[in-house]
Amino acid sequence: MQRKEMLERVRAGGTWDLVVVGGGATGLGTAVDAAARGHRTLLLEARDFAQGTSSRSTKLVHGGVRYLAQGHLGLVREALLEREILFRNAPHLVHSRTFLVPAYSWWAKPYYGLGLSLYDRLAGSRGLGRARSVSRTGALGLVPTLRPAGLRGGITYEDGQFDDARLAIALARTLTDDLGATALNYTPVTSLLKRNGRITGVEAHDAETGEFWKIAARAVINATGVFADGVRRLDEPDARPMLAPSQGAHLVLGPEFLPGDCALLVPRTDDGRVLFAIPWHGRTLVGTTDTAVAGPIVEPRPLAQEVDFLLTHAARYLIRGPARSDVLSTFAGLRPLVAATAGEKTSRLSRDYTVAVSAAGLVTIVGGKWTTYRRMGAAAVDRAARVAGLPPTPSATAALPIHGASGGASSDPLGHYGSEAPAVARLLGERAEWSAPLHPRLPDRAGEVVWAARHEAARTVEDVLARRARALFLDARASREAAPLVAAILAAELGHGPDWQTEQLRLFHVCAEGYLLS
Repeated sequence: MQRKEMLERVRAGGTWDLVVVGGGATGLGTAVDAAARGHRTLLLEARDFAQGTSSRSTKLVHGGVRYLAQGHLGLVREALLEREILFRNAPHLVHSRTFLVPAYSWWAKPYYGLGLSLYDRLAGSRGLGRARSVSRTGALGLVPTLRPAGLRGGITYEDGQFDDARLAIALARTLTDDLGATALNYTPVTSLLKRNGRITGVEAHDAETGEFWKIAARAVINATGVFADGVRRLDEPDARPMLAPSQGAHLVLGPEFLPGDCALLVPRTDDGRVLFAIPWHGRTLVGTTDTAVAGPIVEPRPLAQEVDFLLTHAARYLIRGPARSDVLSTFAGLRPLVAATAGEKTSRLSRDYTVAVSAAGLVTIVGGKWTTYRRMGAAAVDRAARVAGLPPTPSATAALPIHGASGGASSDPLGHYGSEAPAVARLLGERAEWSAPLHPRLPDRAGEVVWAARHEAARTVEDVLARRARALFLDARASREAAPLVAAILAAELGHGPDWQTEQLRLFHVCAEGYLLS
């Protein structure tokens, strides 16, 4: 995925079959689906791939046990089918995780056992393993840090876990390297082109070169997540909002809070949500909240009350309740929920998705979640193909391996690169300093910055430390300390000078401050 080559394709002009606006889970899934059908496809992302919501999830590929409790059986069944497809198409990035639902009352085990048995039945042959009842001793064996007072045992079940930003980068590589489509980050769409009241393309601005382009397209797909209403207003300035954004906050703690491989699910918090504590990259991820927000922002920050909520609820179930000083990093993402009746709580809004077409032909897809990204993309392309007058072709992504797909998840530190792990290892061996860690508390190697710049379209220090590596999410202080080394390596790879490095360090310092608790 060489940016120079992508720029040359855009400069060459011509008419694209489909232009996809947005480089998160939905936009990438849409563009991959379009390219896999043979359509000439261009994806434009205003910032970095997955910079928004798509890198800030709870890292689960799941049907949604909470949606089951709300009676959304169709949504759960669809997500479980998509979970199976993701396991098959991205085995290097998706794996199974055992969850324990602890029981502290006499009715909890049969009640939650019944619900999780239904979850298994909905999965059918696509299930990852049956739910089972465990004793008090069994529960403490799985989660030794679980509060023992009043514990009556629990229910275990299997679900999927992944690294969201790494999957996004793999999808971008699938799009450009495997399917021959074109994708550019840092290229915001500034306006929509129209002729006779119909959308005929977009005007876009390359933030790096300063170039503006008028790009012709047979159809334009708005897949910008929480920013979708803003793009819709480029088409219809008085368009009514489709979204009711909701913020979900997370805390990252050390592994001592959840040793072992078992995750914890608290089935009901004070606000009616479920709470997860999950092993992730050698840390403990705790989340999430559901807080209505007025509108989209680029860098959402966890609110003080959200942090307190997560710490309080974690302390109710763990032997040692985490303190603010235990938090290694904290982050928030915004859910692009489809608006319903005025005043309805965001926690009750459906996680389903909607595809809409404006009078001028703008195709907008909103809602959904990571697990169903592929099906959402297929639905958007189906509608856009009709708008564009393209020949009807079926989606081909259910059996499409995602870039790097290999025989399965690996315990190798480079396993998330899948079939490219040997090539990354060879790069690390080219120079002694490239095999050295970026930081003693981080798992990443210096040479991975080189790989990110050469093959994964990393353009900034934040791109590397937040999304190519996950350092900013795992340990914000360590990532800040590693930033000068990353800036120096990136500058050498991208041809930038000392002033660029200085500005990059300033920008990253500001960004990292938002991941630290004051």
